[in-house]
Amino acid sequence: MDMAEKELLHLSFETRKCADDSDVGTRICQGGSSPTPSGNNCPPSDFLQCNGHSYPTYTCSPPVTSSTKAQLTNNDFSEDGDGWGPYECDEKYHNNSERIVALSTGWYKGGSRCGKMIRMKANGRSVTAKVVDECDSMRGCDKEHAYQPPCRNNIVDGSDAVWSALGFTEKWGL
Repeated sequence: MDMAEKELLHLSFETRKCADDSDVGTRICQGGSSPTPSGNNCPPSDFLQCNGHSYPTYTCSPPVTSSTKAQLTNNDFSEDGDGWGPYECDEKYHNNSERIVALSTGWYKGGSRCGKMIRMKANGRSVTAKVVDECDSMRGCDKEHAYQPPCRNNIVDGSDAVWSALGFTEKWGL
């Protein structure tokens, strides 16, 4: 096994219905048996108040094993997409036909996973994708974060290509 294979982050997803979240402009999975974001000794570090809601913030993510559960959200990585600027790892925008992801703050590890590949499994399928950004679990609700709340600590924000490779459509996710 080469070094790149040893550094893969393995995540799995449970199938459940997803829908557009018009408040933040992304597709987010709701219902079903969602993984517990604060489980595995990773409690919220604080709470962020915005728009009359309280959102937990996290400095950590659940420990990674070969069966770590995560929540897959959908992101438009193009210049006119969901972010407010180029993506953190390479300061570029990306085509949504690329298999790319943004990871929650704890899994992103301060950028140490930039350019690394992660493996995801769902629906009997497996796919690898390159890490290009952080899904910030500490900050949000501001211009820099496209006015979206902080990410939970178990988020993999994937491109359309990742969703498609795992057999998900915009109506179905994990």
